[in-house]
Amino acid sequence: MSFERTEWVWHNGQQVFWDEAKIHSSAFGLHYGTGVFEGIRAYETVEGPVIFRLREHLDRLSASAKVYGIEIPYSREQLTEAISDNISFNDFKNCYIRPIAYFDSGGLGIRAICPVSVTIIAWEWANAINAEKKARGLRVTVSPWKKFHSSMLPTTAKSTGQYLNSILAVREAAMRGYDEAIMLDVNGNLAEGAVENIFLVRNGKVLTNDEKSSILLGITRASVIEIARNLGFEVEIRALSLDDLFEADEAFLTGTAIEIAPIREVDGRIIGEGRSRPITEMIQKTFFEIVAGRSPKYRPWLHPVSSTVGVGAIA
Repeated sequence: MSFERTEWVWHNGQQVFWDEAKIHSSAFGLHYGTGVFEGIRAYETVEGPVIFRLREHLDRLSASAKVYGIEIPYSREQLTEAISDNISFNDFKNCYIRPIAYFDSGGLGIRAICPVSVTIIAWEWANAINAEKKARGLRVTVSPWKKFHSSMLPTTAKSTGQYLNSILAVREAAMRGYDEAIMLDVNGNLAEGAVENIFLVRNGKVLTNDEKSSILLGITRASVIEIARNLGFEVEIRALSLDDLFEADEAFLTGTAIEIAPIREVDGRIIGEGRSRPITEMIQKTFFEIVAGRSPKYRPWLHPVSSTVGVGAIA
C-alpha cells in the first residue's frame, strides 16, 4: 500500500491537492470513531479502468450511514462521479478507493450534532497478499478476540470505530507469526477473518455464514456466492463451527483487499490436502476474469471510469 502517487483527494465536493486534504483536530469522528466508509477496487482492463460493483458499495455506504444517523450531503450519482474523477485525476489504473463520511468539527459533547464531511482517497494497489503467499495458502490462527455481537454494535454497518475489534485481532495474530486471524462470534461459531468473510468447501458444496454470525455482508462475499452458484455448485448458508473449518476440504477468505485467498492451515492444522483446491481455484479464475473485463456475463458488475465535470471540479 502506498500513497506516493496520490496527488489528488476529493474532499467535500472538490478535488484538492494531497497536502490540502485535512480535517480539524476537533473532528467528532476522530474522537469517537463516528464515521462510515467503503473499500472499493478499480481494475485495469483493455477498455480502461473499471470499478468493481460500485453501485453495491455505495448502497452499503448509504445503509451504514443511515444506521449511525449520518446524512451524506451528496447523492450516489455525485459520489459516483467524484470517485471516477478522482481516479482520472490521479491517472490510476489499478487502485483501492476509500470513500468515508464522518461527523466533523462542531462540538465534542457526546450528544453534539456535527456537520458531515465526505472524503474520497484512492491509491495504487497491487495485492494485499503477494502472489506466492496466495498460491501457497494463508496460515491463520483462531483469535482470542471475539467478533462483537449485533446487540452491541451493528455488525452489518461498515463503521470506522468498529474496526478496533479487527485491529486487535490481526495484530495479535501477526505478533504470533500468522498471516491472518479468524474470529469467532459470541456463541463460539465462526464469524469471519479480521477483515474478510470466510468460505468452506466440503464434499463439493460451498459453505458460508450470514449476518446471524456477526459478519459484515461483504460485496466480494455476495459475488462469490453468485459465481459459485453459476458454476453449478450448491451454496449452503448457515452457522459454521470450528469443526466445520477443521474438517473442510478447502477454505478461503474473501474481501475487497484480499480478493479470494485460500487458507492452507489453521493453528498448524492443514486444511484438506493443503495445496489441492479445485473449487477455490475455479472461483478465483472466474473472479479474475470478471475484474479483467473478460466475462461479458458479469459486465454489469463493472463501472467504467470516465472523467466528467461538476462535483469533481478542482478546488
